[in-house]
Amino acid sequence: MPTLRAARRPARRPASALRWSSAALLLASLGVPLVTAAQVAPGRARARDLGVAPGIFAPGAANAITDVAGVRVGQVTVVEGDRIRTGVTAILPHEGNAYLSRVPAALHVGNGFGKFAGATQVAELGELETPIVLTCTLCTWKAADALAAWMLERPGMAQVRSINAVVGETNDGGLNDIRARPVTAEHVRRALEEARGGPVAEGSVGAGTGTVAFGWKGGIGTASRVLPASLGGHTVGVLVQTNFGGILDVMGAPVGRALGRFAFQRDVGAPPADGRAPAAGDDGDGSVIIVIATDAPLSDRNLRRVAARAMMGLGRTGSSASNGSGDYALAFSTAAAVRRAWDAERHTTTELANEQLSAVFQATVEAVEEAVYNSLFAATTTTGNGRTVEAIPLDRVREVLRRHGIAPR
Repeated sequence: MPTLRAARRPARRPASALRWSSAALLLASLGVPLVTAAQVAPGRARARDLGVAPGIFAPGAANAITDVAGVRVGQVTVVEGDRIRTGVTAILPHEGNAYLSRVPAALHVGNGFGKFAGATQVAELGELETPIVLTCTLCTWKAADALAAWMLERPGMAQVRSINAVVGETNDGGLNDIRARPVTAEHVRRALEEARGGPVAEGSVGAGTGTVAFGWKGGIGTASRVLPASLGGHTVGVLVQTNFGGILDVMGAPVGRALGRFAFQRDVGAPPADGRAPAAGDDGDGSVIIVIATDAPLSDRNLRRVAARAMMGLGRTGSSASNGSGDYALAFSTAAAVRRAWDAERHTTTELANEQLSAVFQATVEAVEEAVYNSLFAATTTTGNGRTVEAIPLDRVREVLRRHGIAPR
């Protein structure tokens, strides 16, 4: 029988599932608001635990996509025997019915080698009418069917005859027996029904259970930014499912090269620093899904511009959006001023002017970058489907960061 683990708020999990760094504990004792709260496996960390704090804007209370009021995340991790390593991550845009009260949304495709269910209707109408579900490639359509069925059962949906289920994916076929298509409707339902606000589990959980990034274990990562009042005070939150390659940089420090694991390594004749033979044909393929939420009142037109900036944050981490990589960014606004009633004859909205978007763009780039780092640093070594993928060694990452003046000495 499969082992199902719902990744939720620490209050719903054993205390051992929550790890606080010594730095975080010190800050708490001094009365400084914590921004690193999350469910992180023992021995792992978030970026800020290592002194990695990209950008200039401050994170929200949980440094997570759920810092955008009303946004909830639910995750189910599916582990079965020695071959199944996958899961589901669901993002709910607000606490109501996503079909009856729709949020404007837009999708940016950095590289389209992927399957993003519901993409054409989002592009055409500029709105979401369901939550967003992330899973593995060959489970995309099973997840979409389960999401549609769950939505049709909600109150007020008895006469609905069309649902645009939005499902993103990355291919976890290395660690997961993906051809078994192990995700079920029950997994999707649990992720949706158990979605919560507050801290979000990161690393090898949910849709990130079997993913790989930059040659190490990837997974789910999240981060947020809160703009100063002078810039509108808006919050931008990001969640990523990382399963891509490239040449890892951490705030400019060449971590991938220093640790001897990066794309095209064999082709340039670079010896591995860890004794591991470079993989033949490693050209950085893979995929990443980036979900961006904000409470800034934005139209789908400007949300498309926000989503496009996600690729800049991704590029900072070392991705080149290779040919075989599906790189998607979906952005939505939760602001009441731009919400769309499903049966409205007219929409009257108040949105930010173009000139007010620059700070939101900056916040998006910063949060995407940090979310990717969190997905790596929180992930754990995973064995499945006859393969083991190691977690990135944090002690060695710290050494590289110190040499480049990023981490405290």
